[in-house]
Amino acid sequence: MNVNAILNNVMGTAGAGIDKAVQGARSGGMPSGLLGGAAAGGLAALLLSNKKARKMGGKALTYGGMAAIGGLAYKAWRDHKEDQTRTQPAQRSAHAAAIYQQTAANTPAPPAGSIFDLANQPSTSQGEDMRLVVIRAMISAAKADGHIDADERTRIEGQIKALQIGQDEQQFLIDQLNAPSDPIAIARLSGSLEQATEIYAASALAVDVDTPEERRYLERLADGLHLPEDLRQRLDEETAIR
Repeated sequence: MNVNAILNNVMGTAGAGIDKAVQGARSGGMPSGLLGGAAAGGLAALLLSNKKARKMGGKALTYGGMAAIGGLAYKAWRDHKEDQTRTQPAQRSAHAAAIYQQTAANTPAPPAGSIFDLANQPSTSQGEDMRLVVIRAMISAAKADGHIDADERTRIEGQIKALQIGQDEQQFLIDQLNAPSDPIAIARLSGSLEQATEIYAASALAVDVDTPEERRYLERLADGLHLPEDLRQRLDEETAIR
């Protein structure tokens, strides 16, 4: 399977798909059509609502696509680990959270060759490409609010079939589109705390958390991933879902 072809059509080359989605959201509508992949906005533009696209624009465009997710996850994980070496109150104060959000814009690039460096093609404990896991997580989360109805699903599936990618790649995307929005199934794909951090970061970026269904989805995902509460708080602040 050509993972890069899938990435270019979901995220867009170097984040171009998200970029087009954000531009469409800011102008009052989503890009029309998906023909041409990233040039038409990427699959992200079809899956994300206007609010979600604007939200992703603030973070994911910092590096573009996968590198942004790895960077966000790495920063939250690193800061969580550093806090474990110091005595911290059980609950972080609102002031501390505000400061953290202000500095979150300076998200570092993930260390080259690390588990957070998705360009390095890391695999899960089940041997699955972590980049595909991230895509699965984003698509599952994006569907959590139910905004993709049967007609919209049929339209997206038709446009996936029109993409200039192989049948295996098309089928992967169609399978994810039609799969249940199941946070526990997604959580089972994680093989480490680092991977759990990336999966949650990607999922939180793909939702807007303005519906009970989305909030419940992330709560169940965090539970299934066994994320420490402090780490989840940092990820929530990084992705600005609270």
